[in-house]
Amino acid sequence: MNIREKLKTGRVYCDGGLGTLLQAHGLAAGELPELWNLDHADVMVGIHKEYLKAGCDIVAANTFGANSLKYGDQLPSIIAAAVQNARKAIQESGREDAYVALDVGPLGKLLKPLGDLDFEDAVACFAEIVKLGVDSGVDLIFIETMNDSLETKAAVLAAKENTDLPIFATNTYDEQGKLMTGAGPGAMVAMLEGLGVDALGINCGLGPEAMLPVVRELLDAASVPVIVNPNAGLPQLKNGKTEFSIGPEAFAETMVTIAGMGACILGGCCGTTPAHIKTLREKTEDMPFVYPAAKRKTVVSSYSHAVAFEARPVLIGERINPTGKKLFKAALRERNFDYILQEAISQQDKGADVLDVNVGLPEIDEVQMLTKSVSLLQTVTDLPLQIDTADTAAMEAALRLYNGKALINSVNGKQEVMDKVFPLAAHYGGVVVALTLDEAGIPETAEGRLRIADKIVREAAKYGIDKENLLFDPLAMSVSSDAKSAEVTLRCVKELTKRGLKTSLGVSNVSFGLPNRNLLNACFLTMAMQAGLSAAIINPHAAEMLDAYYSFCALSGIDLNFERYINYVTQAEADRDGAEKTEEKPQKSLGYAILKGMQEEAAQIAGTLLETMEPLSVINEHIIPALDEMGQRFENKKAFLPQLLMSAEAAKSAFSVIRERLAATDKKQTTKDKIVLATVRGDIHDIGKNIVKVLLQNYDYEVLDLGKDVAPEEIVSVVKREQAKFVALSALMTTTVPAMEETVRQLRKECPDCKVMVGGAVLTQDYADMIGADFYGKDAMSAVRFAESS
Repeated sequence: MNIREKLKTGRVYCDGGLGTLLQAHGLAAGELPELWNLDHADVMVGIHKEYLKAGCDIVAANTFGANSLKYGDQLPSIIAAAVQNARKAIQESGREDAYVALDVGPLGKLLKPLGDLDFEDAVACFAEIVKLGVDSGVDLIFIETMNDSLETKAAVLAAKENTDLPIFATNTYDEQGKLMTGAGPGAMVAMLEGLGVDALGINCGLGPEAMLPVVRELLDAASVPVIVNPNAGLPQLKNGKTEFSIGPEAFAETMVTIAGMGACILGGCCGTTPAHIKTLREKTEDMPFVYPAAKRKTVVSSYSHAVAFEARPVLIGERINPTGKKLFKAALRERNFDYILQEAISQQDKGADVLDVNVGLPEIDEVQMLTKSVSLLQTVTDLPLQIDTADTAAMEAALRLYNGKALINSVNGKQEVMDKVFPLAAHYGGVVVALTLDEAGIPETAEGRLRIADKIVREAAKYGIDKENLLFDPLAMSVSSDAKSAEVTLRCVKELTKRGLKTSLGVSNVSFGLPNRNLLNACFLTMAMQAGLSAAIINPHAAEMLDAYYSFCALSGIDLNFERYINYVTQAEADRDGAEKTEEKPQKSLGYAILKGMQEEAAQIAGTLLETMEPLSVINEHIIPALDEMGQRFENKKAFLPQLLMSAEAAKSAFSVIRERLAATDKKQTTKDKIVLATVRGDIHDIGKNIVKVLLQNYDYEVLDLGKDVAPEEIVSVVKREQAKFVALSALMTTTVPAMEETVRQLRKECPDCKVMVGGAVLTQDYADMIGADFYGKDAMSAVRFAESS
């Protein structure tokens, strides 16, 4: 049977770690493990056979780091050999019931706009891997160790668009339950299930005990089987080899708990051995098994979190839309993206849960404008977005690169529209806003609109889109032209809610043509929420609307301890007090622009400040405090990598203005100490290194970036020549940590005064101490802090 069928019959077991086993067989520091598929095929077959004998059902081909960025023209032969080795092991073991997985790891680069790798280039790179794996005869695609949600999406799309084989995807979470780029378990479940993966979960980074909170969240949210492949605890270095702290018995004991929680696919990652997998299977295979039930939740997500349409109505900010807005139209024509970003930030500050994004004008290229807007918006706000367009080409382009599960606005009962929009929703995932109109227009009665809703539900089901992924808009019409239109709309909301369907309204339409519109809008919003409205598209700057919203939530018992109401009233009073003290609109500070990642605005404000301040004063009094505050937010998990990097880019824009001023006045800007950066020999992953580079440069250090896969001798040579005070070394893979140890050893001998910082997913403080580093950085900001304090 194929693995999709097997998953419904019982628990499935993955194999364990590979790196430490290869080291035990002689893999040298910095040596590329995928080349062993060609040069040491017998060893690879032997390792696979050990895991099969231990009881694993899925053998991962040794292709984790196999991609064209790393291997170029060697890639086809490496993947073919890897699959052949795994298949041979299955045959020689007599385990014809086992499966070969194409193991797909991260590419080692950040995607744009945070990094320099284009999304479609990433998809193409993954697609090449997938096609080679399929041609070689794999049984499934196993995407693992992903710490960036957007890269995860690129890999899944590449698999989905090039094979019908099952797709599994696991991510690496930190102790706070977040990916490197900020996503929590709920966000990843929403996106991955929307994309249609067959199973999802967690691997690497943590031991089984530390994974428990994340596993619990995954199981609470997921409707597909959950995978749990932990490390065998923390790495330790003994006699030049990496060893891990948790043995087979202790590992399996915690995995018993995880199996009991409902995880369906169990295995191991770094440090686990055939003994770990054997003990794990022995202790769990006879435990009761239940295939996961569908959760039936309506959920959208951003790169950081999910928003569920539950008891509390969701607020959708309507301001990113040119309809009736002269300034917004002008901004679109002038490609003034800062104006769009400011609208997003201000609506989030006012409490919006989701942001509508409509940038359509007849005279602009909507495909280009929408994709650019969506990409930039996700650098300054972590709210989910509603992709709002009637142009299906623009809709697809935006959905393709959207980092999360979007709201899709919209479909309706017209067959032509459903034929265009539902395939996109099925392919990319999303919750589809469904308008209750069809070829005959908008029915005047509630019954007519409900019939269209039924038609949409039936049509969506043909594409595998359940009703939970539909959000019905029964259309608020102006009461000025039909006094009973509000009553009809509210009846629709109430009846749709009774049927278990979610609803949304563009609330302000009801008051069109009447004076004091916010008064009517607020009352209508309250009536709609009382009827069961799930989401409201409103202007978050309209105080009357927010007054009605927070009051309703408080009085309806859905605002626990009145927390939201009290926070809203307190902030509203503070805003009113501030407005009374000044008649002028408050000017945004340079620090605010930097914290919000507003690059153009930061440059403009810096230029204004330089008219009355010395450059050094602008740096010390505005830029550095803002960077420090963002660093603290990042360290406290109140901000995530996208905000950190975009804040750094905004600071860089301000610095460029200052440098221009200094150049014009023949003044030289002094820099701090020199810092050499490198990813160690054998490791091509440079995401962490590049993040550290950006931050150190913003703190005015002279950074000498040697790149990735750098030999110890080259690092030592540069440090000596440049007399650098610091070296920062990065490693992601277990197999490359010995190369880091060797680099530190040579630095200690040749450059004893140089301070060595180390970081990377496989490192810990104890590990750093054992290899003789001066400092272990758990994240990029900690490296800055160490340099500043040394």
